[in-house]
Amino acid sequence: MPDLGRSHRLAAILLLGFASGLPLALTGQAMQAWLATDGVDFATIGFFGLVGVPYTFKFLWAPLMDRFEPPWLGRRRGWLVLTQGALALILFMLSGLSPHERPLLFAQWAVLLAFLSASQDVVVDAYRADVLADKAEHGLGASLHVFGYRMAMIVSGGVALIWADQWRSWPRVYALMGMLMAASAVLSLCVLPPVRGASRPLSSSAGGELKGFAAMLAGVFAGYFLARNALRLVGLDPDSANHWVQLLFVMAEIAAALPLAWWFARLARFETLNASLAAYFAQPGAALFLLLIVLYKLGDAFAGSLTTAFLLKGLAFSQAEVGIANKIIGIWLTIVGALVGGALMLRLRLYRALLLFGILQLASNFGFYLIAVLGKGAWGSIAVPPFDWVVVSLRDAASLDFLLLAVVAGENITGGMGTVALVALLMALCNSRFTATHYALLSALAAVGRIYVSPVAGVLTETIGWPAFYLFSIAVAVPGVVMVRRMRAPLLALAGEQRMQT
Repeated sequence: MPDLGRSHRLAAILLLGFASGLPLALTGQAMQAWLATDGVDFATIGFFGLVGVPYTFKFLWAPLMDRFEPPWLGRRRGWLVLTQGALALILFMLSGLSPHERPLLFAQWAVLLAFLSASQDVVVDAYRADVLADKAEHGLGASLHVFGYRMAMIVSGGVALIWADQWRSWPRVYALMGMLMAASAVLSLCVLPPVRGASRPLSSSAGGELKGFAAMLAGVFAGYFLARNALRLVGLDPDSANHWVQLLFVMAEIAAALPLAWWFARLARFETLNASLAAYFAQPGAALFLLLIVLYKLGDAFAGSLTTAFLLKGLAFSQAEVGIANKIIGIWLTIVGALVGGALMLRLRLYRALLLFGILQLASNFGFYLIAVLGKGAWGSIAVPPFDWVVVSLRDAASLDFLLLAVVAGENITGGMGTVALVALLMALCNSRFTATHYALLSALAAVGRIYVSPVAGVLTETIGWPAFYLFSIAVAVPGVVMVRRMRAPLLALAGEQRMQT
């Protein structure tokens, strides 16, 4: 098939950004709202954040998506259709469960939802990097991806809260989201342009690749059991009522599983994973780039980790108020930030954008500290009359808190700008032979903060309170900004900007 042009490629990126963003809130903020309204405590809600762990391990199975090609549909489009169809099915399954009555089963299905969502992200990110071979389009492509992504989060994280408030039914909301994912699978099948000239995967043995993947999984389970039994030997109980002990078990198990998985994969010669990691680490400053990616959004992740639970249970806002202010208006402002960030990157380029947007992200966290100290209604509010926009309606009047709106505006605009710069950095670091694996590795590290700070945040807020917690989120944002400044030369070189050095 001929290349249908730049506009078709960019439209596809926008569509896939929407499909990628839709399930994220359904394993994060929307699920957090469901748990909060179902009477689940803060610490447990924080631990539920770990259902997103697959987002940080997706690079382990991404090599299979680089190596194998589903029949008839192509390597990228085939995996997209399969993952999106499976996501629709899991959302329908979740809609039939209660997190309060069957928390363990609910968590298991939620982890599977996150696994499929992370797998879809692997292919979406690889497709975007492949189809935008020209680095000059990376900023615009990143901006459109974030636009589509945030539009989906308006639906699944904002409008969904209003629907849940009106219908008194989160299961009905999740079933509707399943229908939207099914529609995304149909569109991926029918309208995506092919990637022309994409590098082919390695011609390694299929059996050897599967054997390597199985060995890697064995390493994960070995690490889990070793860490768990080691902590038991020193007298700790994984079922302890102490949330700090529970957190120690979770973090130790993950810390042991990852290196053992990598070691087992090397022993079993999981070639696609080994070759892709070798190709990445052959780049100058590869390890420092990984550290930068982890740190860059860490403060932002802490500040946003329990936002929905904080507003609903900590400050007693209604679901409709949170849905309108924090999810609908807030995410629209994130889109504004993403578009502004994409436009500014055309002038600032990568290094300056990362530095400026990182500083702005850090400053926006002061807003959460302010609202935690002053509380609901400190700056007054404005009434929102009932409305009916067919897709979403508000039966009863609601109020919008001015301080909440100011905090939401600052956090979402700067967060959107920072996300665009980070996505552009990740695309620049990918090797075209291993796009899925490289982008999965890099974006998994970018998600470390979002996933792993959630249980820490849940326990921390119960220990030190909300104001101190948000001051802590400001402190942990500083190292990321400092590291951008220290990596000025490699960042300029990465984007071909050596000529701009002064």
